[in-house]
Amino acid sequence: MKIGLLIAIKREMEAFLNSGEERTEEVVSGRTVYKTRMEGHDMYVVQSGCGEIDAAAATMLLIVKYGCEAILNFGVTGALDRELKVEDLFVAEKVWHYDFDVTPFADTIKVGQYEEYPDEFIPLDAGLADLVAERIPGIRRIAVASGDKFVEDRAEKLRLGESGCGICEMELAGIARTCERSGVKCLSIKCISDAFDGTGEDFEKNVKASAEKAFRAIREVLKALE
Repeated sequence: MKIGLLIAIKREMEAFLNSGEERTEEVVSGRTVYKTRMEGHDMYVVQSGCGEIDAAAATMLLIVKYGCEAILNFGVTGALDRELKVEDLFVAEKVWHYDFDVTPFADTIKVGQYEEYPDEFIPLDAGLADLVAERIPGIRRIAVASGDKFVEDRAEKLRLGESGCGICEMELAGIARTCERSGVKCLSIKCISDAFDGTGEDFEKNVKASAEKAFRAIREVLKALE
């Protein structure tokens, strides 16, 4: 199976780069794409960069250039729930693009809602989420708030949490939207690096360990994919 693995930042990417697989690389559209075999699959791995635009562009590159049949994403995330802890592990069921807002001229839809969806959430592949739940003991399903900013303010975290989202990050809306529009399966596994009361400093301290935990979960999923 041809699988794209999309990772946002270098410190998350190191979990893959240090994993020991032989790989080749090429630069396409300003991004380095690593080609390797992992758990029996042809893998195309790219570091997108932060934010929805870069994530969507890198996702489309993996789909159009390399013919990837599924896009997997892993990375770290911030907690919107006071009960969640650093290194808690989640599989995303759906994602809310909370800073997408056309309500001033389309008052029949909600903030974050694209017109073809019944609500404000972009769905991810349910079958892949089920597979993760079966394969990874203790992993939890979750809704994700995704936008182009690192959320540190506690009042903003509470506001985002009111949507039913438990974690927040900066790329998944772009990834999931591009996959859904392209008819390609999408899976995202996230691991908390900064808890509800956490800051950018907590992110810096925990990003390596949390990214490695999420990558290990991705490898387990690859073993089960056909």
